[in-house]
Amino acid sequence: MNEIRPQPTAANNPQPESFRPPFPVFTESTDRLMHAVQGRFTMALSPASLGLAYLDWLVHLMNSPGKMGELAQNAAAKALPLMRYAAASAAGHTDPDPFVPLAQDSRFASAEWQKHPYNVLSQAFLYTEQWWHYATTNIRGVSRHRQQVVEFAARQLLDVFSPANFPLTNPDVLKVTLDQGGQNLARGWQNYCDDLLRQATGRDYAPDPRFIPGQGVACTPGKVVYRNKLIELIQYAPTTETVHPEPILIVPAWIMKYYILDLSPANSMVRWLVGQGHTVFMISWKNPTADDRDLGMSDYRRLGIMAALDAINAIVPETKVHAAGYCLGGTLLSIAASEMSRDGDDRLASVTLLAAQTDFEDAGEIMLFIDESQVAYLEDVMWDQGFLDTKQMAGAFQLLRSNDLVWSRMVRHYFLGEADHGNDLMAWNADATRMPYRMHSEYLRRLFLDNSLAKGRFTVDGRPIALTDIRAPICAVGTTKDHVAPWKSVYKIGILTDTDVTFILCSGGHNAGIVSEPGHKGRSFQISTRADADKYVDPDTWVLVTPVQQGSWWSAWSAWLAERSGARVAPPPLGTKDYPPLAEAPGSYVLMP
Repeated sequence: MNEIRPQPTAANNPQPESFRPPFPVFTESTDRLMHAVQGRFTMALSPASLGLAYLDWLVHLMNSPGKMGELAQNAAAKALPLMRYAAASAAGHTDPDPFVPLAQDSRFASAEWQKHPYNVLSQAFLYTEQWWHYATTNIRGVSRHRQQVVEFAARQLLDVFSPANFPLTNPDVLKVTLDQGGQNLARGWQNYCDDLLRQATGRDYAPDPRFIPGQGVACTPGKVVYRNKLIELIQYAPTTETVHPEPILIVPAWIMKYYILDLSPANSMVRWLVGQGHTVFMISWKNPTADDRDLGMSDYRRLGIMAALDAINAIVPETKVHAAGYCLGGTLLSIAASEMSRDGDDRLASVTLLAAQTDFEDAGEIMLFIDESQVAYLEDVMWDQGFLDTKQMAGAFQLLRSNDLVWSRMVRHYFLGEADHGNDLMAWNADATRMPYRMHSEYLRRLFLDNSLAKGRFTVDGRPIALTDIRAPICAVGTTKDHVAPWKSVYKIGILTDTDVTFILCSGGHNAGIVSEPGHKGRSFQISTRADADKYVDPDTWVLVTPVQQGSWWSAWSAWLAERSGARVAPPPLGTKDYPPLAEAPGSYVLMP
């Protein structure tokens, strides 16, 4: 039962023309090759998409004399308090700052930035930043997407010239340089040379020996009980005398290694669930190569979720399964659950969606990189490689948080001479994966561009599925600072389904909010359940009327699962005759570079 199953032939599983072996006509291959070469220098971002957005903004702005007049008036009105502030600061007076940075902007937070002339420099920068935000938004006629692209691009360009990015205008750097006699700059130069050498030679950073899968992380005991060409299925060893009869299947996103949910023992969700008396199974995705270019979303559903369910049903027979999906894994789980309900397959006891979207209309800032031009350009990059490379994905996410991931790191690493102090989450984040050409193209087009799942147009095996067919209770978890799956987008599952939905909103971001173990300081959450017959409550109202609870949402989720489980029983065996253990956890796929 653990053999790699043969794939369907072209005769009974025809592939779309765009995903057949790449033998296009000469002109098309020439265009694709040119885009692929360009993509190596643009982080796979389409120059045409950015150019069209800029032209859309510029033409409409030039044709809006009222808006241009407001911009001039705005510049003058805000320049006056800036000049008064600068004059007062030069005279030794301390006036309130006329411009306040965004809540997430900590570049000018230290006390050194309150001293003259650095306070004036920071205020002048914030003045310019606010003016450009006003100049790139609320222009009649500009499409919403292109306006967001232009505003984002303007912000990125301004960030390059922030006074925090230059040693002579950054008082924190000057203070450390004086205190250390320039040793920080010597260390920073060495850090810069090391990074430059890595880029020139293509060398990756050496993994932190403290956080190698199977040792410091991904070390919850268990067995690999099934393997095919796409997944390894891990069953974790019980630690309690009795367990809830319904096992949990966790479906992580294939854009990441699974052990985000099995980090260090202190913050491993898997270890904690096992300790609460749950039998836990985990899918570990293979890191695809160019040979896997034609694996599509149907393969990930069939060889991933459905194959895992078959194995679990053999190991824990005649028992329903609590399925939980994280990020893209949750989206795939919602597709599989809809298809199962459509076809009368009732093996799911519940469905949990962890920071996972089913409606992509408001999918956050990642939509800045998704339009027809960008997707076509990205397809050409993947067509040449056979997959989307980890560095290309990382580049887009770094742009979304450039202050934290690019410029702040540059200041710390090169000017302050600080070394990167790694932790388990950072080590996992650096252990990125690739995505196959076909699957990623299907995902972007069918979900992000067409939003076909929310609109009832997503097809499985040639027939459409609907989220309204799901009858198992749903628990959806969103995080307050999520820039990948905004919580209001996750919340939409309540209006897309006809079943009981429990929604949990927890503090933190896309990763740190989900990895929120009990005892983690400063964590809080809100939770409520909407029965199928209850009236709709919009997200803004929901967050105001739902009480805030201190602590980890894990405990509330475990209680939710327990309420939907039977009386506790003896733990099931690790594997069976048909699914014998193949290896110790974490298996081999998670170790693939």
